[in-house]
Amino acid sequence: MRDFFQAFFNVVSVFFVLYMIGYATFLFLSVVVGSSTLYGLKRRNMLKNELPTDYYIPVSVLVPAYNEAVTIEATVRSLLSLEYKVYEIIVIDDGSTDATADIVRERFRMRHVNRPIQRSLACQPEEAVYESRAFKAPITLICKRNGGKADSLNMGINAARYPYFLCLDADSVLQSDSLEKIVRPVLEDDRVVAVGGAVRPGNGAELENGRLVRYRMPRRLLPSMQVLEYDRSFLAARILFDKFNGSIIISGALGLFKKSVVVAAGGYDTTTMGEDMELAVRLHAFCRENNIPYRIRYATDAVCWTQAPEKLRDLCRQRRRWHIGLFQSMMRHRTILANPRYGLVSVISYTYFLLYELFSPYIEVFGVLTMVLASLIDFLNVPFMLLYLAIYIADSSILSLTAFFARIHTVDLKLTAYDVFKAIAICAAEVSCLRFVLAWVRMTALIGYHKYRSRWGSIERSEIQIR
Repeated sequence: MRDFFQAFFNVVSVFFVLYMIGYATFLFLSVVVGSSTLYGLKRRNMLKNELPTDYYIPVSVLVPAYNEAVTIEATVRSLLSLEYKVYEIIVIDDGSTDATADIVRERFRMRHVNRPIQRSLACQPEEAVYESRAFKAPITLICKRNGGKADSLNMGINAARYPYFLCLDADSVLQSDSLEKIVRPVLEDDRVVAVGGAVRPGNGAELENGRLVRYRMPRRLLPSMQVLEYDRSFLAARILFDKFNGSIIISGALGLFKKSVVVAAGGYDTTTMGEDMELAVRLHAFCRENNIPYRIRYATDAVCWTQAPEKLRDLCRQRRRWHIGLFQSMMRHRTILANPRYGLVSVISYTYFLLYELFSPYIEVFGVLTMVLASLIDFLNVPFMLLYLAIYIADSSILSLTAFFARIHTVDLKLTAYDVFKAIAICAAEVSCLRFVLAWVRMTALIGYHKYRSRWGSIERSEIQIR
């Protein structure tokens, strides 16, 4: 029996060493590529080496909302501050039980209209349509029966007048130049069918007329950890995937799409919790299967400020929903795995998300259980284990801080000495503590998920700070 356990732990040790080498290598390359891309972007902006801003394409901005009375006014007002020539705002109220629709109608002086909406995509029927022409951009409010976020987005696509649409969460705020930035890849290459933007926690941000005027680390520990996590994710992996047309996630908080291609592909899937990722993966499949030249891009300078959960309960609910959506998307499009037709999307993107996103919580929890078992039967090499954990925490912390400070520097944000110290101090805690808590949440996410698949994710809201 002792020989069996010895062989078992040897195999497990080799597996985890190779697994971590693979992850560390990928993360290192991602941060290096991401940082160099941001510095190149900053240099281009300093030299004004950009497309003239007189070029533009009309865009429909879709804001699906369910019980967003606290944030909806600030979100719409931020959209009215966008530095863009032609766009419309469409708010889709998905049967809210609070005052979401009333606030939009009253604050933006809307009137009821009898506007027919053509059904290019199936969705729940509208109950009333309101419009306002009193502001910079026309605003439309559609009140409909509850059907979920994907169903609301399909309604918004049906109502959109323009050839491209942008999706924005109702608890998020765009910087004034974000629409201009996210449209630029389409102007540079007409093969682009979708563009994702950078999403950053806005808990410590203050905006005035769509411009960031002050930034600090959030007061609370949990959202501060998420700031580091977001920068590592959005700076690292997504910039690297963008280099070879390998992006398979476009955040639901900020994404631009070509309407005709999305409609042809069937719109948003109302049966999945991860409608944003599922659509991005399906666009890859649809375009390749129909031999349509395409690109899915990532605009790192198009910034959306969103609210990070400030309570652990809300964060766990959010990440549970994300993991269910990841599982549904990857299983639905599992034919991409090891399929030469999909090129690097299959070899790198799908494989990475399979090993280091979908399976990672199970692997990490299995590793902890293995250490407990080894300790119980006196097989645990404590000095080696502590050294291994220390190297892992140090490596991940350095890469996280590199991503964070690269983002801060390249967008000219100013941090106080206290914020710098705070970021450094909490970095190791985010890697060693929060990561394992969320690993357990993600590992148990699939238990009974069918019961919750059509529900909106909800967290406790606070008013977005704009002036």
